[in-house]
Amino acid sequence: MSVLVAIGDRDNSKLVSQLQARLPNIHIEQYSQCEDFSKVEFVLAWYAPKELWAQLPNLKVVSSFGAGVDSIDLDLLPEHVEVVRIVDSQLEVDMAEYVLTHVLAQKLQLKEYYQKQAATQWKPNRVLSHNKVAILGFGQLGRACAQRLVDNGFSVSAWAQSHKDVNNVTMYYGEHGLNEMLPNTDYLVCLLPLTENTAGIINKDLLAKLPAHAVLVNAARGQHVIEADLLQALNSDSLRAATLDAFDQEPLPSEHPYWLHPKITITPHCAALSDVNCVIEQIEVSIQCLTNGTPLKNRVDRTKGY
Repeated sequence: MSVLVAIGDRDNSKLVSQLQARLPNIHIEQYSQCEDFSKVEFVLAWYAPKELWAQLPNLKVVSSFGAGVDSIDLDLLPEHVEVVRIVDSQLEVDMAEYVLTHVLAQKLQLKEYYQKQAATQWKPNRVLSHNKVAILGFGQLGRACAQRLVDNGFSVSAWAQSHKDVNNVTMYYGEHGLNEMLPNTDYLVCLLPLTENTAGIINKDLLAKLPAHAVLVNAARGQHVIEADLLQALNSDSLRAATLDAFDQEPLPSEHPYWLHPKITITPHCAALSDVNCVIEQIEVSIQCLTNGTPLKNRVDRTKGY
């Protein structure tokens, strides 16, 4: 059995060494150095080359290197191949703090004060009364963010694909529910997994249903947002502001209009970064499950994409 590390265009020598030290009896190698693809049964992947999958006749398990699996084209994997993802409890804390911080920053209009400071302007404003936060996506991270917001006095609603049993959060489902939730939203937080159904969901039609004073916080994936539609909404004053942590192209090109837009706050996809030690521990467990024939943890429903 062989384990293959295929993580983007980078040198993963240190990661391979750490895994090899934990699993001395398992052959672990990088994609660029693989000598025999037929021996590979387990792949650790993040934006792996698409041509890789057809070269692996004995593949059994693919593990994402992160919490999401959108970097893996599931349609290219044989039906019998199981997919697992990383679950890091610290991500919940980090994401909840990120969302609360940026919702409060928008409520307090901090970006405007930074701009006034640069212009040496003394112009105080009363804090905004807006207090309604709507969350798109209500999985592990969505629940953590909702609780943190509720604890800090915000009225929280959430939109999900399936029924969720939760207190202190008003739940909405389906297209009808989304259309009902949006007009009553002051801050729209996107935490959706990236799937065929959610790509481009934040578009001109959705943005038009928000109040003009609303703010978008996208801490999910850049592909959720139609960039031209967001810019149009901001430029026409039909959306007050946006905080963006994820982008179609990363790093964000220096010439991109987001950088200098006065209504956009940018962070470099840092809302919730996985701890490497936690990731390695979970990968080790997944490989041991495969070798021992025991059930895998944190399996992905391939029909849903998460």
